[in-house]
Amino acid sequence: MNDVTTPGIAGVDTHAHIFCRDLPLAANRRYAPEYDALVDTWISNIDSCGLSHGVLIQPSFLGTDNSYIEEALRKYPERLRAVAVVDPEISDAELDRLDTLGFVGIRLNLIGKELADFSAPLWQHLFKRLAQLNWQVEIQRGFDDLYTFVPDILASGVNVVIDHFGRPGGAIDPAREDHTKSLELFASEQMWIKLSAAYRAEADLEQASQMLETLKQTMGGVDRCLWGSDWPNTQFENSTNYKEQFAFFTSLVTDAEERRRILVDNAINLFRFNQTV
Repeated sequence: MNDVTTPGIAGVDTHAHIFCRDLPLAANRRYAPEYDALVDTWISNIDSCGLSHGVLIQPSFLGTDNSYIEEALRKYPERLRAVAVVDPEISDAELDRLDTLGFVGIRLNLIGKELADFSAPLWQHLFKRLAQLNWQVEIQRGFDDLYTFVPDILASGVNVVIDHFGRPGGAIDPAREDHTKSLELFASEQMWIKLSAAYRAEADLEQASQMLETLKQTMGGVDRCLWGSDWPNTQFENSTNYKEQFAFFTSLVTDAEERRRILVDNAINLFRFNQTV
């Protein structure tokens, strides 16, 4: 049954994936699921941790066919927003259609990929259009070379969200020149980071705490920090689960006011939960 009212926003999980095994898969995928991750299961996980809303991220292995997430948005239009994977040649009309459904950004999963020229007119037109829609560009990439291409994206005026602590390989190391250059990007008001999936950053709680403190110093606090469960924790399903990931976050951010800003205020502002779809 579709929800018809907007419940109070108790907290937002800004990073989760849904899929079924029988969906068409992208030809160049690095991974293929052997199980189903259903939106209703994820909603139950949100509810169990006292959260209320969420953001679905299109899995890379489904390519640019965002129709499965579209179904979830239609089912839970008030509780959900989504981030799509699109072709850079996507039309303005298609972006507008996705916008009306509750999509609020696009994802660039750049792990193991050769970087495109994001300063090229094709990409700049897309990024500027996204900025006009008040969308964001979400990036999964290692921390060591963010500084080489993210400035070209920021130049368009669009907001940029970096997944999973920036995947620095254990910790952000200020002694490394490449890490320092990438860290400096976060002084920009356009830069956001997800405190999600520390396991993909190869970080334990102590290292994650160090990274958060380093980021806070550069960003001037937590106002551009977000949390995501990374459910269903693909390729790490046997080593963690939803409640463990939420418990990791609450251990990482112990200050109640900072936790509220990350879970509620920041997510509302970036993902447009204060707007009717």
